[in-house]
Amino acid sequence: MAEEMIEGGAKNAWQEAVIDNLPPLEALVGAEREVMEYDVVIVGGGPAGLSAAIRLKQRAEKDGKEISVAVLEKSAEIGGHVLSGAVIDPKALNELFPDWKERGAPLETPVTKDKFLVLGPQGQASLPMFALPPFMHNDGCYIASLGNVARWLAEQAEALGVEVYPGMAASHVVWDEETGRVKGVVAGVFGIDREGKPTGDFQPGLELHGKYVFIAEGVRGSLAKTIMARHNLCDAADPQKFGIGLKELWQIPAEKHQPGLVQHTTGWPLDDKTGGGSFLYHFGDRYVSVGFVVHLNYKNPFLSPFDEFQQFKHHPSIAEHLEGGTRISYGARAITEGGFQSVPKLAFPGGALIGCSAGFVNVPRIKGSHNAMKTGMLAADAAYDAVIAGRSGDVLEAYEAAYKSSWVYKELKVVRNAKPLLSKLGTMMGGAVGMFDLWVNHLTGGFSFFGTMKHGKTDAASTEPAAMHKPIAYPKPDGKLSFDKLSSVFISNTNHAEDQPAHLKLLDPSVPINVNLPKYGEPARLYCPAGVYEVVYADEANRADPRFVINAQNCVHCKTCDIKDPSQNIVWTTPEGGGGPNYPNM
Repeated sequence: MAEEMIEGGAKNAWQEAVIDNLPPLEALVGAEREVMEYDVVIVGGGPAGLSAAIRLKQRAEKDGKEISVAVLEKSAEIGGHVLSGAVIDPKALNELFPDWKERGAPLETPVTKDKFLVLGPQGQASLPMFALPPFMHNDGCYIASLGNVARWLAEQAEALGVEVYPGMAASHVVWDEETGRVKGVVAGVFGIDREGKPTGDFQPGLELHGKYVFIAEGVRGSLAKTIMARHNLCDAADPQKFGIGLKELWQIPAEKHQPGLVQHTTGWPLDDKTGGGSFLYHFGDRYVSVGFVVHLNYKNPFLSPFDEFQQFKHHPSIAEHLEGGTRISYGARAITEGGFQSVPKLAFPGGALIGCSAGFVNVPRIKGSHNAMKTGMLAADAAYDAVIAGRSGDVLEAYEAAYKSSWVYKELKVVRNAKPLLSKLGTMMGGAVGMFDLWVNHLTGGFSFFGTMKHGKTDAASTEPAAMHKPIAYPKPDGKLSFDKLSSVFISNTNHAEDQPAHLKLLDPSVPINVNLPKYGEPARLYCPAGVYEVVYADEANRADPRFVINAQNCVHCKTCDIKDPSQNIVWTTPEGGGGPNYPNM
């Protein structure tokens, strides 16, 4: 199977591997679990999942009805795994809570100034904002911590009667084997050792059954992958595309702070064939959010997104904002970038995909939380109507129809060619042609001279052999503006129970050393932003007897390995609840 995936990326072999990547652990075989019944079970306590839960309860309250809703979140606290820039378009929030300001939503800093720079090694050129279509401007948007917004949404949800369960990782789908529908999930499995056997703290978890189950895990979730594969939800869509976003939160001297400043860049240190860019936002209590995004369809296996980010901060146009400040936190996560062409079928028997589990990020706008929230609300409306009508377990076709008539669909359609043009033409030419296409789409309501372009190959398949590229020598971190991976992981507050089964699984343990190392230089050691993967040599001087090491304890749950591994041999699965990073104000 590994050879099939390496050589041809055989779809059926990959699907089979995804579906079978979570065989019952020895400790779970025959284990009796308590079953809890709900009208709607939501996996994921981010903006999409919480907005769906709130909408369900709002509809019931308005109609004088009862509807039971549970939200499961793998992080130890709501918002602990939420990572985003973030400049937030309040469009969806205005619909969910028109009085969100009075309710104290933490959208604290309105955008006051927009800048877009093209960077060279030492200098920069400023792109005039009038050259960008109006929807690319940030007027009316707010700089905030999306994690804090999620925490606030959880408070609103609980006040409406939603049962919110942080620290409860949903690890398995519960299938109705007769019909193939999703009838629930297994959550809260604890106390299994590395060998898959129960410890003294063993808990077999709960089965939470729902008339409908919403998957709101975020990017590249393990349950979403399994459901997509079993129900062929991606058959009519282009391959999903991804980026990796790395972010740091800094606190800077008061005299340097410019509340409301939004600065985006493209160019250096990335070359023209490697897509990506940066963000830098001033907000809150002398905070600066600084981040770097690398599109994961890059070709050079020697590229390290983390080291590109650290190098980028030394550019004069970035360093002037950070010098004299203190780095508070660090994190990384994958971002869906496929957009319009890559959205899968959203409804399946027994549930729906919402938010980044389906992929609604608007790449040119560098925004997705408003779309995630809106799709959660659309799915909630469809499920509420179905439950009140006495239905359960069917396909929520009304959700699919609502999406296609929504402003989310229209917004993604207008920008549908931006990513393919960058991929095909490079940053400079692709950016220029893409800007022309954005203007044409904006002025015509969705027409493009290019039609709807295809994305082509997956990000994993975009990786070229090491023989076609030269290794990249990155400068050493100075400990002031740039840092190493391990000190960065430390301030992400990442932790996992050491004796649990490794959540990063190899379909074929021989592939990293026998295939990826000689062919690609084993890029896992470079694309991972947390130092999880290493190649260790018994004889370092002669590079002899290599061994592949997985430091799963360091994992920040970004999912990049699951996406970028050129052999598609690494499968990210959900670890024990409460583990992973814990992001404050991120």
